[in-house]
Amino acid sequence: MTYRKESHLRSLLKGISWRIIATTDTILVVLLVTCALDECSLDSAIKIGFIEFLIKFALYYVHERAWQFAYKDGIVTKKETLIKSISWRLIASLSTFIISGAILNRFDELALYIALTELFTKFVLYYFHERIWLKLPLGNVRSYFFRKKR
Repeated sequence: MTYRKESHLRSLLKGISWRIIATTDTILVVLLVTCALDECSLDSAIKIGFIEFLIKFALYYVHERAWQFAYKDGIVTKKETLIKSISWRLIASLSTFIISGAILNRFDELALYIALTELFTKFVLYYFHERIWLKLPLGNVRSYFFRKKR
C-alpha cells in the first residue's frame, strides 16, 4: 500500500481512536483475569484503563512518529505492519504489566496474566487498526476537520 508521511494531527487522531479501542479491551481483560482468579474488581479495571489511556497515549504518539522514518520508500507492506504491531505490543505489554502491578499492588501472576492476555487480544486489534488507518487517505482527515464553511 502506498504511503505518505502523516501529519501530527493524523497521528493524534489515530492515537485517540486506538486508545479508545485499547482502553476498552484493557478494562475487559482486567475484569476477565481478576474474576477468573476470584478477585473481581471493576474499580481496579477502570483505574488501570484510565492510567493506561494517559500513559500509553503519549507512548503511542512517540511510537507512531518514530515509525514515520521506517516508511521511507512510500510503501507499507503487511510485513511492516506486522513488525510495527510486534514492536508496539512489546512496549505496551510491558507498560500494562507495570501499571497493573502498581494499581493492584501485585507484581505477580495477576499482573502477568493481564499483560499476557492483553498481548494476544491487542495484537490482533492493533494489526487491524493499522490496516484500516492505512486505507484512510491522508488529506481527507485534514480536510474533514478543517474544511471551510461556505
